[in-house]
Amino acid sequence: MASRPKLPRFPLPAVGDGLREAFRAGYGLAELRKDVLAGLTIGIVAVPLAMALAIATGVPPQYGLYTAIVAGVVIALTGGSRFNVSGPTAAFVVILLPIVQQHGIGGLLIATIMAGIILVMLGLARMGALIQFVPYPVVLGFTAGIGVVIAVLQVPDFLGLTLATPGAHFVDKVAAIFRALPGIEPAEFALGLMTLGILLAWPRLRVPVPAPLVALVFAAVVAWLANQWSDGMIETISSRFSWEFRGLSGQGIPPIAPAFMLPWLQPGPGGAPLQLSFSLFQALLGPAIAIALLAAIESLLCAVIANGLTRTRHDPNAELVGQGLGNIVAPFFGGITATAAIARTATSIRSGAHSPIAAVVHSLVVLLAVVGLAGLLGLVPMAALAALLFVIAWNMSEPHLFLRTLRSAPRGDVAILLSCFLLTVLFDMVLAVAVGVGLAAALFIRRMALLTHSSRVPVGSHPDVTGLPAEVAVYDVNGPLFFAAAERAVSSLHVVDPGVRVIMLEMTDVPSMDGTAVVAVQGLVDEMRRQGVALIFVGLKSRMVLKLLRVGVRRAEGRLTFCAGIEQAQKVALRWLGPSPPPPA
Repeated sequence: MASRPKLPRFPLPAVGDGLREAFRAGYGLAELRKDVLAGLTIGIVAVPLAMALAIATGVPPQYGLYTAIVAGVVIALTGGSRFNVSGPTAAFVVILLPIVQQHGIGGLLIATIMAGIILVMLGLARMGALIQFVPYPVVLGFTAGIGVVIAVLQVPDFLGLTLATPGAHFVDKVAAIFRALPGIEPAEFALGLMTLGILLAWPRLRVPVPAPLVALVFAAVVAWLANQWSDGMIETISSRFSWEFRGLSGQGIPPIAPAFMLPWLQPGPGGAPLQLSFSLFQALLGPAIAIALLAAIESLLCAVIANGLTRTRHDPNAELVGQGLGNIVAPFFGGITATAAIARTATSIRSGAHSPIAAVVHSLVVLLAVVGLAGLLGLVPMAALAALLFVIAWNMSEPHLFLRTLRSAPRGDVAILLSCFLLTVLFDMVLAVAVGVGLAAALFIRRMALLTHSSRVPVGSHPDVTGLPAEVAVYDVNGPLFFAAAERAVSSLHVVDPGVRVIMLEMTDVPSMDGTAVVAVQGLVDEMRRQGVALIFVGLKSRMVLKLLRVGVRRAEGRLTFCAGIEQAQKVALRWLGPSPPPPA
């Protein structure tokens, strides 16, 4: 009985590989103690960051906290990195804010689920390695642009401004801020400056207490005292945000753990009920793709940085699946988009983290803060959160790397960097990345095309070419033959001296040949046949010989052949020319 043919097997990513890798390396009470201490540290840092980033995105602060709680646990347990700490990040602000403005919180939650599904598909398709092909100037350009946009968005809260028309685009927002400058609130501006000063100065004291915790506690105390003296002098989380949950209501942050909810039942634009329709999914598909691509880039970049700090490895495909699962699950508990956070991951590693358990502990710390300290979190002033986001925007924009690249990089890379930066600031990140990758690809094609050339070898200049008559011409072809270079490289071979009867093409240094090159070579063969010139291809790789055979370029005695080396080609050329005439008497 004939056996059934075996189908090819495609191994699936090992979900939760980061956790398994940590346990394989050895895990005991000492490692657990390190993870708990690291989790406590980053959990304390994550609470104010999660609130600030949620507010910057256009949603109440608890949505950021729920993201750190739910997505942080799911991604830690299912991802492919031992050290990544996930939650809301600043990079998403420029993508998520327009979604909230156009489709409400419900639309944002649905877009997050769609992005999560895309991430899972990318991981299952083993596309994790492809993220490394995004050029560095593109990443640096759009992250610097995002930093500028985030900083500008915080100016009204930092100065206590009230904008009549906030504006939909960057230029409009800047114009609205300038129009509102006469309405600066001195108390909020002063508090923002003090908070910013603490955030910048505290790390230099090398005290093992996170700067955001110190700065926001100080700001909250000052704001409480100021509001006791003059009610409403300084705007806080409690004075701006209110909440309702199953008949309960209050100001600030609800002291309630994340609860199951259906994302499509959450408010749409303007607070009206969200209306599910095919057109809504069409409108959210583009933003969902942008979210997925940015989440993939940021999480895998974070994993690479963690590898460098710990000398470990990660599974990029498992990390994509874990990020996808986190973004699918979190919206059902009020969480928004999440990805690995580079700053929190680095802090976790420096605090002694050994495994994803540290990220789980960080989520539990955030949960305890929501349940037990919601009232105190509501006292944090908006100006202080704006100052915190200024620091985040500055750090993520990496101005020292930006300026160094401008000074030292080739002009083509500088053009890509500036294009991505300006497009991110003036338009959006999706367009910036698309244009940046396109420009980088065009620059790469140009550079590769310049490496490809063909030139005639003068008689006696090639060590392996000796004793050939004038009827034989030797051309050296170098570099990849592809669409941008093939025509230019091959066209020079069409110009042949009248006395030449055989052309030897030395192609040992041709690593590849695409369809355009095959057509160009076929045209050369036809042209030489019409001129009565024979061709000998020397050193051409077997796979490229097969491509030529498939289009009809075949051996013909006295007209065309393929030779492995130059010595064999010389013998064939001399045989085709026939015996030399005797010298004159």
